[in-house]
Amino acid sequence: MNRQEYLLDIVKSSVLSEKTYSLTSNNVLVFKVHRKANKAEIKEAVETVMGAKVVSVNTLNVTGKTKRNRFGLSKHKDWKKAYVKVQPAEGKSLEDVASDIGASQSSENQ
Repeated sequence: MNRQEYLLDIVKSSVLSEKTYSLTSNNVLVFKVHRKANKAEIKEAVETVMGAKVVSVNTLNVTGKTKRNRFGLSKHKDWKKAYVKVQPAEGKSLEDVASDIGASQSSENQ
């Protein structure tokens, strides 16, 4: 796997919720990323895929929930979340930038 393919695999999907939607007014996008990716790799991946300048990256590890069912306990997978503050390129809005990442993710899945 070369560097370009690795960068495309870092960002798995965008996280959509009421909280993340309210953060878009501050030019912050939220992504589900590879667990072993660091801030520098996430920054490089987002800049490569979206063509927007990244101002800052904040990450946190999300622990999967433990659920009870009739077979005992089961656990959802742990994952990493990245809050990425971007400076959109000239002539592009934040919605255009966010749709770029969604379009690249859907083309990879086909």
